[in-house]
Amino acid sequence: MLPNTRRLVVAENISANGVIEFLDPWFDPGGQDDNVDQLEVITGHMAAETALVLGRQTFEDFRGYWPLQTDDATGFTAHLNQVHKYVLSSTLTDPAWENTTVLSGPVEDEIRALKATPGGEIGVTGSIRVVHALMRADLVDEYRLFVYPVFTSRGRNLVPDGMSMRDLTLTGSGAFRSGVVLQTYQRA
Repeated sequence: MLPNTRRLVVAENISANGVIEFLDPWFDPGGQDDNVDQLEVITGHMAAETALVLGRQTFEDFRGYWPLQTDDATGFTAHLNQVHKYVLSSTLTDPAWENTTVLSGPVEDEIRALKATPGGEIGVTGSIRVVHALMRADLVDEYRLFVYPVFTSRGRNLVPDGMSMRDLTLTGSGAFRSGVVLQTYQRA
């Protein structure tokens, strides 16, 4: 990472075999009986995040759900309403969600410019096409993978076809009571 640049952190829920797309019902955070320990870690991550980058589809999914939650005790709704959101889209003109800026230029250029601004961590979640573009452009500083104890044969993987990454350092790992394991990797 260059001096005076913000860190770009990709956080994904992922199956044990690398799938991040939810084509099968394998990801059910509401179905976890005891996720208080996981929620504490995620709350810490949100506290460091001053910007959130989303692709258009993930943004629209979030916008259609989170602002409507009135009894959310997790803090997700408050965070998502308050954090500055950047949605990458060449078609969206009116984001219709507070604290949102539409970025319509090339993903790599937009994110390089965002990383050069002052502030805390820039988070990315979901947004498979955006994550793949950021990986190909070598713009991701850290990966936080919430690995769910499930294998699935349907859905896109975290790593785009034809790419491999070997320059990662495991900087953290821990299991939650639910069986989910958080693996944190930084670029070497």
